[in-house]
Amino acid sequence: MLPRKGSHAVFSIHLHFVFITKYRKKVITAPILERMREIFANICIKTNCILVEFSGEQDHVHLLVDYHPDNNISDFTSSLKSASSRVIRKEFKEHVGKFYWKPLFWSSSYYVASSGGAPIDKLKKYIKEQDAPTE
Repeated sequence: MLPRKGSHAVFSIHLHFVFITKYRKKVITAPILERMREIFANICIKTNCILVEFSGEQDHVHLLVDYHPDNNISDFTSSLKSASSRVIRKEFKEHVGKFYWKPLFWSSSYYVASSGGAPIDKLKKYIKEQDAPTE
């Protein structure tokens, strides 16, 4: 993927997120998954990010996000999880209510990793091989 440009930066940041449902309950259905895609894509647009890829299973989802450096990762994650939880619990109330009697959906934990670009070993080697000044 090509780098994007901001007013003072050129960047290429791709983050892989994994969110799991509370207690790993198998609550996610095909319609819920599709609605989540819309919710996550809209949040990404509002934060100058791009939802590159999205899918999941009954108890977790994966997102690949082309991330904008103006955002804070933990705040961005909170926005994704809280908005999706709120909307899904409202729009699929009867189904979600079979699994959770409290206003829950996501586990409080999550996984996020940078993704793409050169492997770390190649970056380390490139940095070590710079023609550093000797005087």
